[in-house]
Amino acid sequence: MDDLTELLKGVLEGCVLHILARRDSYGYEIVQLLNNYGFTSVAEGTVYPILVRLERKDLVAVSRVASEAGPPRKVYTLKPAGHDALADFWQRWDFIATRLDTMRKETPDA
Repeated sequence: MDDLTELLKGVLEGCVLHILARRDSYGYEIVQLLNNYGFTSVAEGTVYPILVRLERKDLVAVSRVASEAGPPRKVYTLKPAGHDALADFWQRWDFIATRLDTMRKETPDA
């Protein structure tokens, strides 16, 4: 799908939280995982600000891990508050998705 950027802005933070809930990860790997999920338009320049925001909100812990190719990587680990934020994200997502699904199934007035 073309140009999902605006729609994704409100969703990508939840997607990143979901990835980090499954395993600790670093920025480039998160981008690759999002691409594997089909979010092919998501680039590093989109994900890194999200990671900074999550760190500022104290939802993730950051550690530096040696890299085989280049400088140490910043690895992100979800904190308990991050797990809470993820649960809240899915709750809000279900609320919106249910209503959108109801709207889509309605017969339009002609």
